[in-house]
Amino acid sequence: MREPTATIDIKSEAARLRAILIGSIGNLVEWYDFYVYSAFSMYFADSFFPGDDAVAQMMSASGVFALGFLMRPIGAYLFGRIGDGRGRRIALMLSVLLMCLGSLLIAFAPTYAMIGVGAPALLLFARLVQGVSLGGEYGSSATYLAEMAHPERRGFYSSFQYVTMISGQLLALCVLLILQNVALDAQALRAWGWRIPFAFGALLAVVALFMRRDLAETPAFNASRAERRRGSLAALLAHKRETATVVGLTLGGTIAFYVYTTYMQKFLKLSAGLSDRQTTWIAAGSLLFALLLQPIYGALSDRIGRRPMLIAFGVLGTIFTVPLLSTIQTMRDPWTAFILICCAWLIVALYTSINAVVKAELFPAAIRVTGVALPYAATVSLFGGSAEYVALWFKAQGHESWFYYYASAAIFVSLAVYATMPDTKKTSRIEIGR
Repeated sequence: MREPTATIDIKSEAARLRAILIGSIGNLVEWYDFYVYSAFSMYFADSFFPGDDAVAQMMSASGVFALGFLMRPIGAYLFGRIGDGRGRRIALMLSVLLMCLGSLLIAFAPTYAMIGVGAPALLLFARLVQGVSLGGEYGSSATYLAEMAHPERRGFYSSFQYVTMISGQLLALCVLLILQNVALDAQALRAWGWRIPFAFGALLAVVALFMRRDLAETPAFNASRAERRRGSLAALLAHKRETATVVGLTLGGTIAFYVYTTYMQKFLKLSAGLSDRQTTWIAAGSLLFALLLQPIYGALSDRIGRRPMLIAFGVLGTIFTVPLLSTIQTMRDPWTAFILICCAWLIVALYTSINAVVKAELFPAAIRVTGVALPYAATVSLFGGSAEYVALWFKAQGHESWFYYYASAAIFVSLAVYATMPDTKKTSRIEIGR
């Protein structure tokens, strides 16, 4: 086996950290561009979906959000072939370029009053483009961070995958807070102000593309050239057990993540009855708390392993999801609601902080981007991206609490996978030559 230093492109630990930082910042921009749609949908929903029923409008906007997720498996496959065949760096650059295009389309999209049904159709197309981009970004960035990290600190550094995912959403909420409280009133936000964050996101994507142009390729990719099979489905099918493990470990975690991120803002407004500003502040504060938990839990996994943390998430999530959501629904005090959501994040972060590195550690380098991205994207598309829509559908049917049991059951299914899978910290395939 060749020593890692024989093929490593990074000349110092400082250069390694710089590469991880740039990869992380680009990921932040990607997730900002994708989630700003959710943060501002309450202001532009009636511009694309006219009507008098606020819940119906939000369901339509959430439906477009969910359909964007259906493109993520396509993006995962396409960028998996690029990332495994041409390199992680090329995949990371192309994904952020595609996200920029989607944001520009939404920023300048005509409304329903201007062109009729063509408006929601254009909105949907832009979200599909962004879905392809995000499907490619997740596997590429998760693989890049895991391969660049020092083996003894891989959990810590890979946790920045979700630090930047949450930071992207937090940035979207910060932009919303500034526009709500400083720059514009509610009428201006609904009339035209909702376009500002999408234009800002496109600009950020250009900056991220400029930063990523000089990213160093990972040692693991360079060492796998002889066995590379360009991320084909046939190569992925040679790892059926690992692929099934990714699906199982993602199922419950992705629903929990989207419940307390994209859906929580609507839940606090439509179910708990809090104001727009209260829901935005609570969502932003709880996301900041969640962000701080990621590296702490990631570092913990470097000490105790990945599997114990996943099992803890599965057990606690199964037990407490229903009572937590049921209690938050009855809260009229914003501080109490905030504390309860933070309690939920103490559980959910056990999954979010390490799930990316667990996936990367399952696969060999020649198929790693595809292996991380494709089964994950398929699972997120079916269950994560639809979580908000399913929750609103249950609410519209008068059975909102059924969604709580749905989320709890999904976490229980993942718990069965956590209990039977190996601890990937001990069986990692990231080291060069494996």
